[in-house]
Amino acid sequence: MELDYIENYNGLKENIVRLYNFNKAEAIQFRSLLIETVIEKKQKLDLAQFDFITPRNCNLIFGLFKSDEGILTKDNQTFFCILTLEGFKNMVKLIEPFCKKESKAHQYLYDIDNPTDLLFCPSASSID
Repeated sequence: MELDYIENYNGLKENIVRLYNFNKAEAIQFRSLLIETVIEKKQKLDLAQFDFITPRNCNLIFGLFKSDEGILTKDNQTFFCILTLEGFKNMVKLIEPFCKKESKAHQYLYDIDNPTDLLFCPSASSID
């Protein structure tokens, strides 16, 4: 599983933080991390700490908040995905199909009016 940031990907000042190039086993591993760390223990989940995730040009940290804010950053290097408990439970549901079988589909992991989306895309390749 790889992680990267694509700035202004469509010319409309919209950005993507992307988890990509992964298989079913890695999707299951990622889903388990979300459930155990964020949903059950209510702790931050820093993706840089896990060997199966390769950061390309950024890091992503998941954390609970009182409102669904989506992805925020101050430096375009470290990103924070800030959602409510319900937001993270919904994210787990959106990841579920990728844990059942190998897939070439993709899924945005939240629907918030925010300039940066979070894309879950097993079949994508690196842009560099």
